Amino acid sequence: MMNILRVFVAMLACTIVGATFVSAEAAPRAGQLVVVQAVPGLSVEVILDGRTVRQRAGTAAVLGPFEVSSGSHVVRFADASGKVTMTSRVQVRPGASSDVVLHRPAAVGGDPVVHVYKTPGAPIGAGKARVLVAHTATVAPADVRVDGQTVFTNIANGEFATAEVPAGTHEVAMFPTGETTNPILGPLEFSLAPRTVTRVYAVGNPSSDSMELITSSKKLSSDGTVAPKRMDTGSAGLAGAPGAVRSAPTGTTWTELLLGLRKYTAVGG
Repeated sequence: MMNILRVFVAMLACTIVGATFVSAEAAPRAGQLVVVQAVPGLSVEVILDGRTVRQRAGTAAVLGPFEVSSGSHVVRFADASGKVTMTSRVQVRPGASSDVVLHRPAAVGGDPVVHVYKTPGAPIGAGKARVLVAHTATVAPADVRVDGQTVFTNIANGEFATAEVPAGTHEVAMFPTGETTNPILGPLEFSLAPRTVTRVYAVGNPSSDSMELITSSKKLSSDGTVAPKRMDTGSAGLAGAPGAVRSAPTGTTWTELLLGLRKYTAVGG
């Protein structure tokens, strides 16, 4: 009788373990999509995988985050007449998040375009914040200044840069390349909360006084480090290109880190 009971318990344990394993495999980890409508003066219907998520998304609308399964997803944008103006296919990795941004190209009067910006979501230290700044405005390549320092130069429409910076309030302005007066945009203030990643999109057209910043933030997990007295590390990366990361030297200050930013091109939709 004791042997029979032992066999029964062993079989039951195997069944439970097997059922748990199959359940985990059947439910892959989800990802997230955020949709940003950055075309001035336009209202569009936003359709995710055939389902309307907003009928009239106006300028600066930030939709989501939408929980989606890992794999391929389709985001469509339609104008007021119902005509589809743009379709973008996005690959989502388990646990990852991406912004799908509808905006104008650099050329005045050009048709809307879509770029996909993958959120840099790695854990971060105390007292730090991560920022992604993208040029999605109808202007020629421009310089961007943060807190009075030029952080990247000659940035074209669709390009972006990322870095880890001290949390707090910072001032951003955009200037014609090589100039430090008569800004195209700003100066404008935006706040970076500790242990967050903030995506900043410069949009609009200076000739129509429609320039503005659109921001979207997401909480990040801690990497276990304590708040530093000065910024120790920073990085810049290329969306959609794993391993394209450059680290700043140990002891990098806020100003030195910003001056070390590089420009990158987003994934087209």
